Amino acid sequence: MEINNLIAKINNKICNKIKCEKISIEDKTFLHRKHKNFDHKKFHLKIRIESLELKSKKKVEATREIFNILNQELKDYIHSIQLLINQ
Repeated sequence: MEINNLIAKINNKICNKIKCEKISIEDKTFLHRKHKNFDHKKFHLKIRIESLELKSKKKVEATREIFNILNQELKDYIHSIQLLINQ
């Protein structure tokens, strides 16, 4: 999958399940390019979410919710996620 399509898909999936005031998704794949097990079909993403809904939950619960929403993408297209949740 092309990175811009993946970012759009992730944005839509998260925003359809959680009320987000703001969301940004950055491709940080370049951080892994020289790793021995680098797979050019998998991406490293930095996801910043501003959500009062998520902020009202414990950090582990909010993280688990995002990972559940992105379950299939984690299996198929994502190597690593850096997740930041703000209000």
